[in-house]
Amino acid sequence: MKDIFRKELEALRPYSPGKPIADVKRELGLSEVIKLASNESPTPPLQAAVEAIASASLGINRYPDGACLDLKSALSRHLEVEESTIIVGNGSNELIRLLAQAVLNSGDEVVMASPSFVVYPTVSLMMNAHPVEVSLTGHRHDLAAMRSAITEKTKMVFICNPNNPTGTIVSRSEVEEFLNGTPDHVMVVFDEAYFEYVDDPDFASGLKYFSPSGGVVVLRTFSKIFGLAGLRIGYGVAPKEVVTYLDKIREPFNVNSLAQVGALASLREKEEVATRKTDNLAGLKFLSKALSEMGFEAVPSSANFLLVDVKEDSKEVFGRLLKKGVIVRSGEIFGEAYTNFIRVTVGSPEENKKFILALKEVTGR
Repeated sequence: MKDIFRKELEALRPYSPGKPIADVKRELGLSEVIKLASNESPTPPLQAAVEAIASASLGINRYPDGACLDLKSALSRHLEVEESTIIVGNGSNELIRLLAQAVLNSGDEVVMASPSFVVYPTVSLMMNAHPVEVSLTGHRHDLAAMRSAITEKTKMVFICNPNNPTGTIVSRSEVEEFLNGTPDHVMVVFDEAYFEYVDDPDFASGLKYFSPSGGVVVLRTFSKIFGLAGLRIGYGVAPKEVVTYLDKIREPFNVNSLAQVGALASLREKEEVATRKTDNLAGLKFLSKALSEMGFEAVPSSANFLLVDVKEDSKEVFGRLLKKGVIVRSGEIFGEAYTNFIRVTVGSPEENKKFILALKEVTGR
């Protein structure tokens, strides 16, 4: 059967999610486990979303609104953009894949930072395009180097802002200089999955540079601060022509009914979202201070996670933390330069304290 598969798939590897809590409990016989590996919200969905989802569940014998009209209308008002420039997906991850399928041809080039979100090179290779990976500088996107990497073959650039796995942002001036030098044949995709957490006045959303007929696409998600990761829903703001082509190739009814009503209700809860941002900032501050006191260096983060140099093989630290009931991400998946790093999500205050205590115990700090 092997010969029937597309040769482009040979280079791909399945996405490796954070280890599930249930698996760790079963494998290690633990009764209490916390997961700080996947940058999820430590709090449940907003109460308004929970109530909307419960009410809508009585109607799931019907197909969802395939066009997501109510949610698009709300997003249009929320973002102050035209409805015709909004596309909703099964997580922003689906939209990344749809963009690749709509735009990339064999032999095209896609410029991206490294390390960054693993899906960028995956969707590029899937379309037999070439991922041009530009190393981070100081754990940040080097936009000048990324601009220099653009050639006549370049079709797309991904800018993850804040970046996953480092949590760093690129500044307003860096973005503007980059865009000023970007050719018209290149689509620039700003992946802003974590933008609600940012508290840096030098941050500029890609929406500032968006126009309905331009070359900028902005992707966001309800998986993070809104706490709807389990429902898989994200959205994009894209030029009208791009939305038209994505609608041609997306799955019918690609966003389920419960995700749509949960997202719609979440958008209205601005005060609670602001509280979650404040709580996350407090968690970042607590973790950064505690890690510094232990002699560990954390990369300054504008997201809901920290990348931490633990001064030894991260797989070893990961394994020892796992036995303590704490799941984090080991850094070898991010490349050779990060084998001594772990990535830890900001949890609840109790989870943050448990992580610090466990890290002290397994490292002797």
